[in-house]
Amino acid sequence: MTAEIDIQNAIRRELGKLGHYVFRSNVGKILLPGGRIFDTGLPKGFPDLFGFRKSDGKIFFIEVKNEKGKLRPEQVKFQDAMSKQRVLCGVARSVEDAVRIVEGIECQNQK
Repeated sequence: MTAEIDIQNAIRRELGKLGHYVFRSNVGKILLPGGRIFDTGLPKGFPDLFGFRKSDGKIFFIEVKNEKGKLRPEQVKFQDAMSKQRVLCGVARSVEDAVRIVEGIECQNQK
């Protein structure tokens, strides 16, 4: 089974080669030395990758899952909300899936 981080990295490389701007998001909280809690500030369910197309500035959101990965309820909620907007969004299980999402060929919530 492919690790999701490996799929994410491959997607980031390919989208970069295609001239798109892509960023990795980290969601959650961690306990810092000294007992302080750091919160990323992003909402639960925010996708792994987001960015915009250089050609027209259209924003995209990509949730990355491996072959067996399933969306958590918060991720489903985020994908559903974004799919009702004028943004590109979807679940990518491969580089090819991500390219289709960014090209606007595929914008679907694949559970």
